[in-house]
Amino acid sequence: MTAQLSSAVQDYLKAIHALGGAERVVSPNEIAAALEVRAPSVTGMLKRLAKDGFIEYESGTGARLSDLGLAEARRVVRRHRLVELFLTRVLGLDWSEVDAEAEALEHSISPRLEAALAAHLGEPLEDPHGHPIPTPTGELRHRDLKRLSEFRAGDQVVIREVADDNPARLRRWSSLGLTPGANVHILSYEELDDLFEVRVAGSVIRLGSEGLAGLRGELVST
Repeated sequence: MTAQLSSAVQDYLKAIHALGGAERVVSPNEIAAALEVRAPSVTGMLKRLAKDGFIEYESGTGARLSDLGLAEARRVVRRHRLVELFLTRVLGLDWSEVDAEAEALEHSISPRLEAALAAHLGEPLEDPHGHPIPTPTGELRHRDLKRLSEFRAGDQVVIREVADDNPARLRRWSSLGLTPGANVHILSYEELDDLFEVRVAGSVIRLGSEGLAGLRGELVST
């Protein structure tokens, strides 16, 4: 069934999923902002998705993924993240380049090619940015992560995932060692200047909340 879905339908389902549409109702305005489209076009697509059984939708309220919609959304997410990992690990592309490429390729991958990619990569659990890859049956591992800017002085944190929507920021994080798996020691936080001092890979760096935006992690167990 996935192969019969248009790219637009797949994009909508993935966007609703990314906005939390598996657990809550997502507003049309949120969807419009995520996809950078006009609200009227969102309304039309949501009606279509509801008719086809992919979402539960009430006009003026928003959409929530049905079981069918959730399964289809996670198939798209799985293909996207597998492609990202293949492009970095096998073809050697920089992690700042692969999101856009995967956006284009995720719509044209057959179930057979998806399975071959996963097998070649060893059934990986995460993409290059640390995001969990859904299993072939649609399970997605949940992690209770916090933004790095939510931690405070004295905390030892391990980065688990990073936002992949800004290539320049990804290159900056890579140069600083702020990558998934890196251990970060929050040395201090100056609230007035909104400035963090952190140690990572033996170096001390100073960044504001904006510089840390998109980095998510968890406390290191002691």
